[in-house]
Amino acid sequence: MALKATKAEVWAVGIDDRAGGVADKLEPLAKAGANFEMVLARRTPESPGKGMLFMTPVKGAKAIRAAREAGMGTPQSIYSVRIEGADRPGLGAKIARALGEAGISFRGISGLAIGRKFVSYLACDSAEDQAKAIAALKKLK
Repeated sequence: MALKATKAEVWAVGIDDRAGGVADKLEPLAKAGANFEMVLARRTPESPGKGMLFMTPVKGAKAIRAAREAGMGTPQSIYSVRIEGADRPGLGAKIARALGEAGISFRGISGLAIGRKFVSYLACDSAEDQAKAIAALKKLK
């Protein structure tokens, strides 16, 4: 089974690195009916006391309005790819090799498997790398 690789619009916002910092940003979106497939929060060591929150997708007028009111937006410097398919041993290594052979040095990748399927998100530095990654990943079997 071939992989499904598509553009993903990731939203991001700065957070306070404290108990409840993530909840403060997510609760208004939950009240607006947002339903995320991926949420990632991390500290920013270069800015002590701060962190970043990333999520996708943000769909629907109410959820988009709530996201904007919470200070969220779509970074102009992150070009994301959503990768989906049947999970199997060694697939992560195959994905990494395909990206390397396509000349893509990515800024980050995350993924998980549930049952026999997996989903992964790749963060690229440019729209060109995003397009190259999608093309390379669609060739994997």
